[in-house]
Amino acid sequence: MTKPESAPEPVLGRISVQKSYEVLADRLRQTILDGAMVEGSRLPTERELVTQTGLSRGSVREALRKLEVEGLVKTRLGRLGGNIVSRPGNEVMAHFITQFVRGRRLSLRALQETRETLEPSLAQLAAERRSDADVARLRELNDEMAHALGDRQQFAAINIEWHNAVAAASRNDLLAAFLYSISYGVMVSTVIEEYDTPTLRGEVVRAHEKIIAAIEAGDGAAAFRRMQRHVQATRAMSKAREDTELPLE
Repeated sequence: MTKPESAPEPVLGRISVQKSYEVLADRLRQTILDGAMVEGSRLPTERELVTQTGLSRGSVREALRKLEVEGLVKTRLGRLGGNIVSRPGNEVMAHFITQFVRGRRLSLRALQETRETLEPSLAQLAAERRSDADVARLRELNDEMAHALGDRQQFAAINIEWHNAVAAASRNDLLAAFLYSISYGVMVSTVIEEYDTPTLRGEVVRAHEKIIAAIEAGDGAAAFRRMQRHVQATRAMSKAREDTELPLE
C-alpha cells in the first residue's frame, strides 16, 4: 500500500496592517473630498477626535499633519481657530512636482519641452475664455516688465507671473496649476539666465504684446501660434544648456 503524499503547506504571505493614524487620515480625507465637510468648516478638536475614535492624541495629530501636507487641512490660531478644512492650492502640486523633478534629476530640456507643449494651449484657451479683467492684468504685468528692463531678476519674476496670468485666464485649473508648479522653484532660475540683456528683455515685452492682442481679440489660433513662437525662442537661447539639470535650490 502506497503512502499518501503529504499536502503542501499553505503559503499565507505577509500581512500588512494600516497604522491607526493612516486609517483616521483616510476617513477624514474621504469625508472632505466627498463634500461632507466644506471648505472653511472646522474639524473636531484633537480632544474630540481622541474621544470619538479611541486613538491616542499622537495618532490624531499625525493624521492631521498628513492632511495638512496634502493641503486639505490648515491650522488657524486664535479663539476662532482650529483645524480648518481647505482646498488644495497650487503650492501643494508645486511641492510634489518639484520633488519629482529633483528625484529624477530632470534636465532643462524636459522643462522646455513641457512649456512648449503646455503654454500654447493655455494661450488658446485664454483667448476663448478670458475676461476683460484678465486682459487688463496681462497688460499691467507687461507694463511692469517694460519698466524692469534694467533689473534682470525683477524682470524674470514678473515674467513668470505674466505666464501664470495667461494660464489663469484659460479657466482650466489643472493645467494652470501644473504651469505654476514648474514655474516657481524651477523655471525662475532658468529665465533669469535666458534674458540676460535689456535688448532681449525688450523683445520679450513685444512678444507678450502680440500674444495679449490675440487673447483680447479672442483669436485662439493666433494666441497659440504666437505663444508657441515665444516659448520656442526661449528654448533657442538655452540650447547649449539643455542637458544640464534643473536648479532646484
